[in-house]
Amino acid sequence: MSLLRLIYLGLALWGAIHPMSHFIVWFGENGFGAGKLIDAWQANAASSGLMWDLTIAVIALTVWIIAETRVRKNWLALIAIPVSFFLGVSCGLPLYLFLRTRPIT
Repeated sequence: MSLLRLIYLGLALWGAIHPMSHFIVWFGENGFGAGKLIDAWQANAASSGLMWDLTIAVIALTVWIIAETRVRKNWLALIAIPVSFFLGVSCGLPLYLFLRTRPIT
């Protein structure tokens, strides 16, 4: 495996673990209801801006993954879409790049 692929894999793991550690603490303090989480995302202009930034980024990443998967026929790369929505762009993007750079046989 190339150094570049190892970097992408490391970033995907970091992007899954580090942000989730913050969410776990938040859920421990506030419960697992989505309502309070959505309210927290809209608590102020900074958090709302970040929420929209990440929403637009995950939509753009999804469009890119679908478009490239259709051309490259690398169907495994589609797994990066639900990962991006459920774990975040910080995991989904490097995961997609890791899967995209694998040798295609």
